[in-house]
Amino acid sequence: MTRSLPGKIDTLLAVRADGRLLVGRERVTLLEAVVQYGSITKAAEIAGFSYKTAWDAVNAINNLLPRPAFITRTGGPRGGGAEVTDEGRRLITAFRRLEEKLGRISEAIAEEGLENEQDLLFWGVGLKLSVRNAFHCKVVETKPGPVYVAVKLELTPGVEITSVVTNASVTELGLLPGHHVVALVNASSVMLAPQDAPPLISARNKIAGTVVSCVDDSIDNEVTLDIGGGKTLTAVITHDGAEDVDAKPGAKVWAIFKTSNVILASD
Repeated sequence: MTRSLPGKIDTLLAVRADGRLLVGRERVTLLEAVVQYGSITKAAEIAGFSYKTAWDAVNAINNLLPRPAFITRTGGPRGGGAEVTDEGRRLITAFRRLEEKLGRISEAIAEEGLENEQDLLFWGVGLKLSVRNAFHCKVVETKPGPVYVAVKLELTPGVEITSVVTNASVTELGLLPGHHVVALVNASSVMLAPQDAPPLISARNKIAGTVVSCVDDSIDNEVTLDIGGGKTLTAVITHDGAEDVDAKPGAKVWAIFKTSNVILASD
């Protein structure tokens, strides 16, 4: 016998890209506030985010979209500010339409019930990762070896990184040129070096970036870099290491990490 479920079912929509969380209700609310106020500070206040959390959210969205959803403006008659791009506005519209449809489904479930309430479990299944750096990339080239395959990825136009995976992973993930994947790089695996000279290190991945922010807790520093194309990369290094590279906003540095530190995810 079908049993009605009491009260209202609150459904929570999360949009994912290649299995990675892209945006949820809170992040869409943040983008909508940026559209309205043109300020990340005001938008963070409206969405209930801290300023840093707001920046982390928009950077995560930009890194996982082919084109940026959010950009900043500097100078001009109106001074600096923030702007949601056409890509971001399309994301907001698509999300709200999906949310509306999902809401109608949840109302129907609440009214009509389910034969087995355990069927609701699938609504809560999800994956959350602690990795700070997640990038939407395109496979450019694969170079097979006896055991491992070097996979070259385009992160942004003109910026490429390389991952090393097993031959089995190439088959399982469908890593052919043109295929899109998500590249994951732990922030603690990223080293920084000044751009005044090429770094003398064997790590294959070297990305030029500009320091956007540096959070110092006296032991470790969280350094966020602008690497172009609307993408950011975060490194967690020691306090002394941050001082060595003078990791202040505007500083030019290399972000360096090994091919083995790049994990690939695909649908």
